[in-house]
Parts: sequence; C-alpha cells; structure tokens
Amino acid sequence: MIYYLAQLFSKYDIPGMGMFQYISFRSGLAVITSLAISLLIGKRIIRYLQRKQIGEEVRNLGLEGQLQKKGTPTMGGIIILCSILIPVLLFADIKNIYVIVMLISTVWLGAVGFADDYIKVFLKNKEGLSGKLKILGQVSLGLFVGLTMYLSPDIVIRERAIPQAETVATIDSISAERVQANPNLLNEKTTKTTIPFFKNNEFDYEYLIPFKGPWAQKLAWVVFIIAVIFIVTAVSNGANLTDGLDGLATGVSAVIATTLGVFAYLGGNVIYAEYLNIMYIPATGELVVFMSAFIGAAIGFLWYNSYPAQVFMGDTGSLAIGGIIAVFAILIRKELLIPILCGIFFIETLSVMIQVSYFKRTKRKYGVGRRIFLMSPLHHHYQKKGYPEAKIVTRFWIVAIILAVITVVTLKIR
Repeated sequence: MIYYLAQLFSKYDIPGMGMFQYISFRSGLAVITSLAISLLIGKRIIRYLQRKQIGEEVRNLGLEGQLQKKGTPTMGGIIILCSILIPVLLFADIKNIYVIVMLISTVWLGAVGFADDYIKVFLKNKEGLSGKLKILGQVSLGLFVGLTMYLSPDIVIRERAIPQAETVATIDSISAERVQANPNLLNEKTTKTTIPFFKNNEFDYEYLIPFKGPWAQKLAWVVFIIAVIFIVTAVSNGANLTDGLDGLATGVSAVIATTLGVFAYLGGNVIYAEYLNIMYIPATGELVVFMSAFIGAAIGFLWYNSYPAQVFMGDTGSLAIGGIIAVFAILIRKELLIPILCGIFFIETLSVMIQVSYFKRTKRKYGVGRRIFLMSPLHHHYQKKGYPEAKIVTRFWIVAIILAVITVVTLKIR
C-alpha cells in the first residue's frame, strides 16, 4: 500500500517518494520490516501459545535432548507468515502477477499446514491432517501455478531482447522503442526454463514431446504443469522433513531464499540478464521484494527457533516455506536447479525413501526389516551417532551455503 501512496505523493514533488520506485530500496525496507515484525510479535505469540498450552508432543525415540523439547510451543509458522505478508502488502506492487501468485501460494500451503497443526494440537489427534488431504493441497497449488503460467498473458520471457552489438548505454531506450512499436515483438509464451551445465543454459519441455507441430507446444504445457505439481509437492514435503532440529529448516531456507532472490534480481533486469547471457523474464524483479520479506522473516524467526528453540514452526511454517521456495523457483524458471540448491531438502527426503524401501524389501526377503541409516531423516542419523544437535545444524547450514554457491556458479559453467 505504501508503494502506491508513494507513487501518488511523488506527483506532488514530495522529497524521498521517488525512492520507492527502486526495487532495491523497497527490498531493503521489506527485510527490515519483516525482521522487526517477527521479533516484535514473536515473543507475544510464543507467550500466547504457552498460555494455551499449545506445545509439541514428543515421542521417545532415544535421541539426545528430545524429551526436553516436550511442551515447546508449536505453530510458530504463524510468525513467519505474518512477517512475510505484511511487508509484501506494504512495499510490493501487488498488481504484479508474480507477486499475486506468491501471496496465494503462501496463504494456500500455510492454511494446509495450519489445519494439520490445529488437528494435532487442539483436537489432540496425533495423526493430524490425513496424508491424502495434504497431498491434495499441494497438488492443487501446483495445478493452480501451472495453469496460471499457461493462461496469464503477463507471464512471458523475453529472450536476448538486445543484440550483442548494442551497448549498455542504449539498452533501455532501444528496448522501450521496440516494445512500444510492437508490445508482443520480444515477448514469448514458452515452456523454456534454465538448465545447468548446458551451453545455452536453457531447456524446453517441448523437447520431451516426440513430434513437432502445434500440438507439441500444447502438450509441452501439459508436461510442464505435471512437473510443477511434482516440484511443489516434493519441495514442500522436503522442507517438512527437514524441520526436525532447532533452526535447521529455518537457516537452510534463508540460504536458499537469498540465492533465489539474487536470481530473480538478475533475471528481472534487462541489463544484467543480457550481460550474463541468461533468460530475461520481465516483471520478475518485483519478486525480490517478496523474497526479501521472506529472508527477514526467516532470520527473525531464527531468533526464537535457534537451539534451544523457544518455538517450533510446525507444519504451518514448514509446508509454507517449501511451497514458497518451489513456486518462486518455478516462476523465475530455475526449477531445474532445485536438486542442487535445495540439496539438503533433497537428501533428507531421499534418506527417508531409501530407509523405508530398504526396510520393506528386506522384511519381505528375510522376515526382518533392516535399515541403512540408524534413523531417518538424515539429521536424526547423525543424532543417533552422538553428534550434538547444534553441530549438526551448523554443518547442514554450511553445506547449504556451499550448494548455493555451486548453484550460482552453474550459470557460467556451460
């Protein structure tokens, strides 16, 4: 809202109002505001949860320090959601289609996670929301995002809009003249995305269609939407599985979010996109404001969630965080970088899949199930081995930073 007020006041030459047109300035405000909100409301929400005795139910799995977590307030994801939504509504262009999709995605999976936590905490049902309903919420969000990208005329890419011979000094004027003469000249509705390690750094889902022609492009969108559904479901569940130690999911998500914010800024700026020879996606620069709010919210929540945690995010936070990361990566056409960037989420999910499948297979074969890991997800394996919780979390953060650096470097390794 402040963004639009600043636009109105700038017409009357009020000093400072022109700064709100800059994404960098509004992103900085979003970080500060979300951090302040999370710190201010965090303590109040924690006290409220304590008064209502909304605490975590802990099963004794033989993990060090586990029983001490019993009764720790959960559903702290509400802090994260409020700290994201308020700054975005204040400082972002909420008419931007990308911002709209991100706001809907945040509320969507936040509501699914809240329903799960509510059933567990208030209705005293340890099972929470059924797995089928969770998957349905994730799949429906993926379907919404995929269809929106297909149907919205505002979601396009503008590939190599500026010939290499033209100088940076003339980029803005040349682009403006071309677009004004023919708004659709440079815009392309496509299923292209970014792929690491390949020369042109691009992959089109149409390549998966075995034939050419007008139907090939339509079928490519079907494949793309299926991929979107899978990615949203996988990443949100991956974040949920990672949320098992104090500060683990929060810190890893902050690192991932920072990297995605950099990608959105570069890909949404015609000059940087041309200089780096990467896909230029008009209007995605506004997503930097959203992701800045996310980063501030994650850091602010980490103030209370770091070891020993005063509050847990619950599914309200973990499902929303995973959904935000997945949808954001899809919107800026970086979803194929997720296995690298979200490597922690990926390996945590993979450890569970390997453990369960190996246990079932050996039980059928030998009558007794065997395990590869001492316990899954992977962070519990290291707990069983005797590593202190704080050390495991810190090392996972370090790995997340390394993976983020590798992800950025892949843009130039082709």
